[in-house]
Amino acid sequence: MTVDVCELVRLRSHRPEAIAEAAARRTRRPLLNTSGRLMIVAADHPARGALGAGGRSMAMANRADLLERLCLALSRPGVDGVLATADILDDLLLLGALDGKVVLGSMNRGGLQGASFELDDRFTGHRPEDIERLGFDAGKLLLRIDYDDPGSLTTMESTARAIDDMAARRLPVFVEPFISRRDEQGRLRNDLSAEAVTKSIAIASGLGGSSAYTWLKVPVTDNPDDMAEVMATSTLPAVLLGGEVGGSAEEQAGAYEKWRGALQLPTVRGLVVGRSLLYPADGDVAAAVDTAVGLL
Repeated sequence: MTVDVCELVRLRSHRPEAIAEAAARRTRRPLLNTSGRLMIVAADHPARGALGAGGRSMAMANRADLLERLCLALSRPGVDGVLATADILDDLLLLGALDGKVVLGSMNRGGLQGASFELDDRFTGHRPEDIERLGFDAGKLLLRIDYDDPGSLTTMESTARAIDDMAARRLPVFVEPFISRRDEQGRLRNDLSAEAVTKSIAIASGLGGSSAYTWLKVPVTDNPDDMAEVMATSTLPAVLLGGEVGGSAEEQAGAYEKWRGALQLPTVRGLVVGRSLLYPADGDVAAAVDTAVGLL
């Protein structure tokens, strides 16, 4: 699909209500596909100021290019839906790309990449009432916990209230937890050791007054052999976080193998992958997406 930016701008300028109309017309489907699996393409990175992909620091800065990649990914067999912020989902609604797809609204984007307040991750994206009003299917939030940063406690509390609000509406919410810390240069790093991922899962699973609608979105640990023990920490359904993959074909192939093994675990129901599929090393989005779908 070629994205007509002029037409998108015309609609946004002259008929902003067209977005709500498109949302109301959207054909919905169950969260899980007939095999009980879920394959979601993620594109909520730009709203956090994280525009880099595949070794290019501004890869995601061209919105028309990003939308074309997303439309291609969503058109591939086996792709269930998309995770994104309001601006991107609004564009996809206007493009008619979300019919029959699962739509996840990204909820907290206030912890801007590299900011001193990165761990005080305010809920500046979709609210539960927005997800309900637009007829979207679920929400997603990021919870990074640094034991040395008080901002993490603010994020934990607001995460718990968001879980409560989503459960009250019977809407699933995908919680992406990490134990994080800053390196000597002050850059935030996520700890992917088995112990850290286990702790993050335990903490996230206990947030809110009900876990009935809570899902986990978890990374594969540094040592993939640890994943069976790590995922035994909770009975909440989970999807694997694809995360940033190195720029070479070999690194991408290695990531696929890590995902393949973890997808066999009983609580793991699918994949949520973003930049490594939208900006693969060889530039072939369709092939990258098809390979990931094949893992399911």
